[in-house]
Amino acid sequence: QNTEKVDFSYNHLADPKFAFYDHSLVEAVKLSDVPTHRFFRLLSLCHTVMPEEKKEGNLVYQAQSPDEGALVTAARNFGFVFRARTPETITVVEMGETKVYKLLAILDFNNVRKRMSVIVRSPEGDLTLYCKGADTILYELLHSSCDSLKEETTEHLNEFAGEGLRTLVVAYKNLDEDYFQDWIRRHHEASTALEGREEKLSEIYEEIEKDLMLLGATAIEDKLQDGVPQTIETLAKANIKIWVLTGDKQETAMNIGYSCNLLNDDMDDVFIIEGSTSDDVLNELRNARKKMKPDSFLDSDEINIQFEKSSKPPKIIPDEQANGVYGLVITGHSLAYALEGNLELELVRTACMCKVVICCRVTPLQKAQVVELVKKYKKAVTLAIGDGANDVSMIKTAHIGVGISGQEGMQAVLSSDFSFAQFRYLQRLLLVHGRWSYIRMCKFLKYFFYKNFAFTLVHFWYGFFSGFSAQTVYDEWFITLYNLVYTSLPVLGMSLFDQDVDDHWSMLFPRLYVPGQQNLYFNKMVFVKCMLQGIYSSLILFFIPYGAMYNTMRSDGKAIADYQSFALMAQTSLLIVVSVQIGLDTSYWTVVNQFFIWGSLSVYFAITFTMYSDGMYLIFTASFPFVGTARNTLSQPNVWLAIFLSITLCVLPVVGFRFLKAQLMPTPTEKVLLKIKEAKKRPPPPSPKRRLRRTSTRRSGYAFSHHPGFGALIMSGRNMRPKSPFATTGTFSPNSDKHKLKGL
Repeated sequence: QNTEKVDFSYNHLADPKFAFYDHSLVEAVKLSDVPTHRFFRLLSLCHTVMPEEKKEGNLVYQAQSPDEGALVTAARNFGFVFRARTPETITVVEMGETKVYKLLAILDFNNVRKRMSVIVRSPEGDLTLYCKGADTILYELLHSSCDSLKEETTEHLNEFAGEGLRTLVVAYKNLDEDYFQDWIRRHHEASTALEGREEKLSEIYEEIEKDLMLLGATAIEDKLQDGVPQTIETLAKANIKIWVLTGDKQETAMNIGYSCNLLNDDMDDVFIIEGSTSDDVLNELRNARKKMKPDSFLDSDEINIQFEKSSKPPKIIPDEQANGVYGLVITGHSLAYALEGNLELELVRTACMCKVVICCRVTPLQKAQVVELVKKYKKAVTLAIGDGANDVSMIKTAHIGVGISGQEGMQAVLSSDFSFAQFRYLQRLLLVHGRWSYIRMCKFLKYFFYKNFAFTLVHFWYGFFSGFSAQTVYDEWFITLYNLVYTSLPVLGMSLFDQDVDDHWSMLFPRLYVPGQQNLYFNKMVFVKCMLQGIYSSLILFFIPYGAMYNTMRSDGKAIADYQSFALMAQTSLLIVVSVQIGLDTSYWTVVNQFFIWGSLSVYFAITFTMYSDGMYLIFTASFPFVGTARNTLSQPNVWLAIFLSITLCVLPVVGFRFLKAQLMPTPTEKVLLKIKEAKKRPPPPSPKRRLRRTSTRRSGYAFSHHPGFGALIMSGRNMRPKSPFATTGTFSPNSDKHKLKGL
């Protein structure tokens, strides 16, 4: 077997990076095999690629999708070089001979047609329609004489799909001159119609794209990005349900599932839903659900009880546990039935019990409908990630949209909430930054409620002693600055920088993500605990200063029990207590945290001594009545003893409760922190640096961009570059003995 790379040196326009190993195909091209020439001629003509040639032989193709560019590049290397285009012509160098084809019509691609066609007139005057598209669509348009070739091509397509290649079927049709003139007239009328233009054009396209002659199929390798299988496996460990919505063939979609560790042989079963009618799809979904959870058909089932109580479907479907690990694969044709009103509930119940769901051959609209369906019936946060224009509707529909920048264009990036260059960055977005943000937000809310309960309820207890006269406990300036200055920056620092576990351990233990999914860090119970802690602290902060000042004398024998001294003692105790509390809540200390906490306390004492000074009283007598209170009160030892007692009684129960909880019922974070501590005591031996292995698993599907093509733009001539001056200056001879270049 000859495994040497094919030598394309005879073709000076060949891409030097192109590698090919099948010498028989090259020989067929050199021997002018008619079907082979027609095949590559189709690839060089049926596309919307724009060429650039800044110097002779240096061709650069600008394509809607990488697949389309790859097909044109392949034809170029085999001797059918797409050289230039105008709105009316396409210039191709065929085996050393420059030919100019007249471009008569482009039947553009869209997500419904899943194919594109061009109609050209050859230099010899022959009219030909060239078409390429998805196999499921083009097979229905073939002439009956192609049945035997279709069977052989189907075998090849299945083989390609099994290897994960992106597949495409190509065909052609010779046109009669009279028929074409009548068709182009009606095509012009449809394209200029003011109403129903799209529908009329679709009918015109359908009319001419019939009785096609099959030429063959193409398969394109599309490697997965680095780290995709590892990322998906990690996200699955974090209890994140993963659904794959793709336009690929069923065989290829399943191949992707196995290569990405979504599907594996340890699963109890993988259900394939491919019914051709609504009843077939319903039966297949019910059979799958019956196998996963037989009890779901009993009258005692919770969801069935809800159905009996109300004829309307429940607003939220609770999670149902399957009796094993299952996967679900559903085709786009069957999904169209499953998304109907009477079947969507069955689809949600069955799919959500599976570990993995793969929807193949789906349109962009169906992708968005699936996301909307999950949002409608499940109490879950959805995230959609994609890299192409076909993913835009899905990205916009999901709660969180993530776009991947790459060769598919920038449509997904521009429509997303977050964007990055590699799929593997998704695990850091979720498991590190997402989890940190959730924890910070929860800590912020708990601290915010606690400090305000403790602050406000002191007034409530004071009301019993002031006859509920609306007299405030604190100085009016303290009330103004409490939330604005004294307690704002410490909680801001914690909300910006806090992290319970660093990024390395967060990604190493993806199960740390689960408490956030279950809302364990902030819920109704956590709110009640914050309220009870605030009530308890307010009791301490009122009655300890009150009792400490009752019948108390200063060191010089004078009474200290006045309203102003009591207010100062209570507010000082409060501020120190909430500052200690945020110190207990902070897991990751930085210079900023330290500065904010100590700075806030320093600012409090600085402002207090300034506002209670003799000078401020002399200048603003009505605004600063607490003259001398700070100097006289805070100089007494018994005042500081009462403040220390208040702090101790407020903080000690919190410390004790957290200690006992960590010992008896540790959280996942506390367990990981213990492992980190043990790992630091026993450092592991140095291991060789691991390099990320590139995964060469491949994908398949029809090789188009999933948004409407540039056919109309090309035919209009807008934004077209001038024809390259090098388009006809040189050629090559495939029949030369030494494969030397030959001038025209």
